[in-house]
Amino acid sequence: MSDPEESLPVAGTVVLLRPAAAGFEVLLIRRPDRGSFAGAWVFPGGKVEEIDRRPGGSEREDARRAGIRETLEEVGLEIGELVVLSQWQPPREAPTRIRTWFFLAAAPDQQPSPSADEVSEIAWVSPASALERHGAGAWTLFPPTWMTLHRLTAFDDIASVLAAAGTADVFQTRVHDEGRAFEWAQGRLDASRLPWTFGPA
Repeated sequence: MSDPEESLPVAGTVVLLRPAAAGFEVLLIRRPDRGSFAGAWVFPGGKVEEIDRRPGGSEREDARRAGIRETLEEVGLEIGELVVLSQWQPPREAPTRIRTWFFLAAAPDQQPSPSADEVSEIAWVSPASALERHGAGAWTLFPPTWMTLHRLTAFDDIASVLAAAGTADVFQTRVHDEGRAFEWAQGRLDASRLPWTFGPA
């Protein structure tokens, strides 16, 4: 009997890094006020499509190709080598369930050209600054974005970030206390800090 978790749709997300005076910045995009992650700030990326698949290929490689393709489509940036960072397994309570692979990449030396249909706003920002904006209520960050940014605050430069990655940490999201708290192997987070609900899509 097949495992239903194995048949989940898959997506690839790319965390782009560029040098900055304070160490490094990441590229975040604000989604339009409709569709998936409406109004939230996220990293570029999207679901694996047929064009991303290869016969006999792995899920991770499909997600990597999807991340590269979606980054080009969403912000007009052509990226090269990606380093795997994490895999996010969605909670069973979520109305739309997609398993997402996160990758790191050094940003190319070109200006982003955001897609008007998929991106409302873009920002290069330090991980700490993005978290501060979320904490102040100015930005909405969903748990995978929040946790990724939080992890990146431990590093001083791009080289150290990339050197520490390369093996995917798996985050199996579990919901507790009727949606008031989320738990991962790495710890537990009060949901009041992360506006993520599981109502109808």
